[in-house]
Formats: sequence, structure tokens, C-alpha cells
Amino acid sequence: MAIHVQDEETDWLVREFARRRGLGITEAIRVAVREAGEREECDFEEYKRRIQPIIEQMRAYRKEGGFEEAMKFIDENWDD
Repeated sequence: MAIHVQDEETDWLVREFARRRGLGITEAIRVAVREAGEREECDFEEYKRRIQPIIEQMRAYRKEGGFEEAMKFIDENWDD
């Protein structure tokens, strides 16, 4: 199976990454893609962790005060 890179900058970036890591081109691509995926997963998990208190507060408002209280919370915490 082959990947053909037709962009000089991309080719240079991959080769430079491989050189810095002491890897072959195929392994460099594998490592780069794997690391990028892991970073995305970490970023998503961090985002979920950060917004969880907001979600819980919105649920509480929905149970206690209804829609109006939830909208008031949004208006107080975010600019239009």
C-alpha cells in the first residue's frame, strides 16, 4: 500500500519529523498520526471535564426553575 505525497511542504515536514525521531518514513507517519489522535482524545476529554459543571448546573435549573432560570444562567455567563 502506498501514500503518494504531492506537496513539497508536507513531504519536507514528514521527512524532517522522521529525521528528528530517528524513524523511517512509514513509522514516522504512523507515530505522527497516532500521537495526533491521542491529543485529540485528550483535548475532547478535557473539554468534557471542563463543561461538566455547566451541564450539571443547567440540569439543576431545568429541574428547579424551568426554562427561564436556565436562560437566565446562560445570559449571565455568556455575552451575546
